[in-house]
Amino acid sequence: MKILFVCLGNICRSPLAEGIMQKKLQVAGLTAKVEVDSAGFEPFHTGENPDIRAIRVANKNGVDISQLTARLFRPDDFEIFDIIYVMDHINYRDVIFKARTKKDQEKVDFLMNLLEPGENNKVPDPWTGDMHDFEAVYKLLDKATEVLIKKIQLQVK
Repeated sequence: MKILFVCLGNICRSPLAEGIMQKKLQVAGLTAKVEVDSAGFEPFHTGENPDIRAIRVANKNGVDISQLTARLFRPDDFEIFDIIYVMDHINYRDVIFKARTKKDQEKVDFLMNLLEPGENNKVPDPWTGDMHDFEAVYKLLDKATEVLIKKIQLQVK
């Protein structure tokens, strides 16, 4: 199984989700069965490491995202990934716009739908905020990825 997390710049929310999920997969012994990655749509940060505040909040929680680098979402991501989780409505619109088929579209969902199915709630973008905003986003992502890891564990049994 291959999972992609998508946000705007790929320096805050999606690398946090990727890092948190990677850590959960390691703890569950599932790294050989599940791959995760992240991407964004804003080209200004391509090739950069995550925002220092995202790195700090991740480190505080035992997750290292310092070596991740931002990349752009590509249409061939639909061929590579089984599911694509977006952080907000703009990300959803952008990913759906790149979809080539109905099958591509069916791979896209809001990450927060894992917590509140069908609500299409967003993960707020902490970029313009402070450390409290990053900590709140980390908690949301941690809760959502906990549901995701449990779903995966049920599928691979």
